[in-house]
Amino acid sequence: MRDLWEYENKLDLAGTRCICGVDEAGRGPLAGPVCAAAVILPRGLEIPGLDDSKKLTDQRRRTLYDVITEAAEAWSVALADERVIDEINILQATLRAMQEAVAGLTVRPDLALIDGNREPALPMEAVSIVGGDGRSASIAAASILAKVTRDRLMEELDGQYPQYGFAVHKGYPTRRHYAALDEFGPCPLHRRSFLKKYYEKKNEPAGSLG
Repeated sequence: MRDLWEYENKLDLAGTRCICGVDEAGRGPLAGPVCAAAVILPRGLEIPGLDDSKKLTDQRRRTLYDVITEAAEAWSVALADERVIDEINILQATLRAMQEAVAGLTVRPDLALIDGNREPALPMEAVSIVGGDGRSASIAAASILAKVTRDRLMEELDGQYPQYGFAVHKGYPTRRHYAALDEFGPCPLHRRSFLKKYYEKKNEPAGSLG
């Protein structure tokens, strides 16, 4: 059986006292922000069902969100919106959101565990872990906070732009989303840099991107 505390426990033995997990949600959508979360959990905290957010149902994620935010020593979320994504690209926007999430913690960690293969520039040591949201309790918790935060935001934004179905697909490139783009064109929430290839493929004029 997997031990989600394996990384944290090894670092503990090496003398690292305070560890935060960092993850993001929303790198792939055509619309809306990318969201990053940073979480410091009490060492060894048992959270039944804690796992990579992608492996959990929506209801389970939302239940765990409440458990994590109640039990965490500190937690923080940060967003980089579609304008930032178009300006500096999705990777840099994600790293910026991660930096801001860590900076927002009320407790300064000694080390940050980052999901993926790239670390943002942080004022403490950072270690990237590929597939970390399924291998580290701290990163798994961060993945849940980031995913639930972003999903809730997209559900709110659906009220402003109901024709796109953001409450259902959360901005991801689904058949329904593309059909709405074909009918209504992009709205201010859409990432223009993500739509270029789609409109080039359809041979639409550049003005279609607004």
